[in-house]
Amino acid sequence: MAYAAMTKDEAQRSIRTFYVAVNIGRAVMIINELDRVEILTLQDNYIDMTATDNSAMIHRAGTRVKGQERKSVLAEHGFSAVIRTTAGERTRTMLFDFGFSEIGATFNARTLGLPMGEIEAIALSHSHGDHMGGFRELVKLIGKPGIELVVHPGAFKAPRYLKIDEEFKAYYPRFTRKMTKVSGTRVVEAKEPRPLLGGDVLFLGEIPRRTEFEKGMPNAYFEEGVVEKKDDIEDDTSLCMNLKGKGLIVLSGCAHSGIVNTVRYAREATGVEAVHVIMGGFHLNGPVFEPIVGRTIEELRKINPRYIVPTHCTGRKSIQQIEASLPESFILNMAGTRLTFAA
Repeated sequence: MAYAAMTKDEAQRSIRTFYVAVNIGRAVMIINELDRVEILTLQDNYIDMTATDNSAMIHRAGTRVKGQERKSVLAEHGFSAVIRTTAGERTRTMLFDFGFSEIGATFNARTLGLPMGEIEAIALSHSHGDHMGGFRELVKLIGKPGIELVVHPGAFKAPRYLKIDEEFKAYYPRFTRKMTKVSGTRVVEAKEPRPLLGGDVLFLGEIPRRTEFEKGMPNAYFEEGVVEKKDDIEDDTSLCMNLKGKGLIVLSGCAHSGIVNTVRYAREATGVEAVHVIMGGFHLNGPVFEPIVGRTIEELRKINPRYIVPTHCTGRKSIQQIEASLPESFILNMAGTRLTFAA
């Protein structure tokens, strides 16, 4: 390995990568230690423009800017977030998911005055409509032909649907390779963990399902030719970052693979055991999933993150249960909220 041709920091990261991989007997993806991670939620299911809990870490989208009243951001059943990572003097930015409607997340980005042209890469957690509906409009707003779009290849599986009964199927909108080509993005299909933003962020790829209680969506199906097959939603993935001295920040879209499976895999993939933040949709809404909320909370307590931020599809009752059980760790998320986690 030609360390002489590298900067000091690059050489140290390469040596550390080799050391950890050999030391634990398996390959891991070493991601950069960060001084700061900001997650600005472009879309979530909830908004309260009169919230008064702003702090150094939490910044809500209020009703006024420089004393002037502005329009509210929009809440929809979907998720989208802008992630900014800082290490030293360097800051990088990416987009994770696109929200539900064509207009929702884009409207919010404009309302909040976000510099979307700073975005360097985009990633999709999975191709359900509440995560890819705003794809075209957000890519237009970013305005960077050839920008990298990282997805699991299973995201292009179609048609996908929820089977309510034998007579009724609720179909998801299709996410196609043609759509990505027309949008001008450069698609990278990844089943394995893949570093983004020069190693500031790790796209986890396909997440192994090992817990006995996280079983995914029982009524999810797709069609292959004329054959109906169970949809394991294997494209479901998450991102993770490493906050210096504090541990992993894990950000899920829906966690169809199970949020506990997801966090455990983030630890395995990075070799970092400490977990600082678990944020995202945990998919614990409705009668099928509410019975496992208690067990999920039990396992989250064992992981012992400093902050837990359930969003989107976690469900109102489940969010309330998480807040009641883990009040010191809980943060309520909203559309337009910026969370800043600092080393």
